[in-house]
Amino acid sequence: MYTFNIYDFYMQGGFFMHPILICSIISLAIFMERLWSLRRKNVISYPLLQNLERLLKDGKHSEAVSLCKADNSSMSRIFMTGIKNFSKKRERLKDVLEGIGSREAASLGKYIEGLATIANVSTLLGLLGTISGMIKIFAAISHDVTVNPAVLAGGISEILNATAFGLAVAIPTSIFYKFLTGKADALVAEMEEHTAYVLDMLKGSED
Repeated sequence: MYTFNIYDFYMQGGFFMHPILICSIISLAIFMERLWSLRRKNVISYPLLQNLERLLKDGKHSEAVSLCKADNSSMSRIFMTGIKNFSKKRERLKDVLEGIGSREAASLGKYIEGLATIANVSTLLGLLGTISGMIKIFAAISHDVTVNPAVLAGGISEILNATAFGLAVAIPTSIFYKFLTGKADALVAEMEEHTAYVLDMLKGSED
């Protein structure tokens, strides 16, 4: 009766199992780091928004800046920049906010594109393992009149195991990529809405 052994599965997959394993570790590390960094309170602090709105309506700009400095969210840095530059013309202030907003958005998306690369590389490494196993099989057939079944089995194991492992890493990594991209995009869109609202509070209907 056959029993699956993960160690045998890994060792029989050949050399390319090692870089695929490294890809899986990097993928998981990126996913966990981004999942932690993209927590809503790290990006948009609702208590900050409420207090900031009250202070800006009362014209207490210096207190608003101090409030932003005490908060470490992405939104606080955008708001602090806007408040410090509130004396500028509306269009100039809008450009300043868009600039800092773009930098914060880029920070939210940091490392995420690497997941797409890892998914592709894992698949290709699995394919290389497949080709490597086929080369071993054909080499055994071409050199020996009577082919050793163990050699054939080893080549077949390398083909199947490397392919399976590459896909096993690539598929969840692609899911991680889509999930984090969607989460980051949603947070960026929400930041843009709040930034526009604060811009209106700072400049009102000024042209």
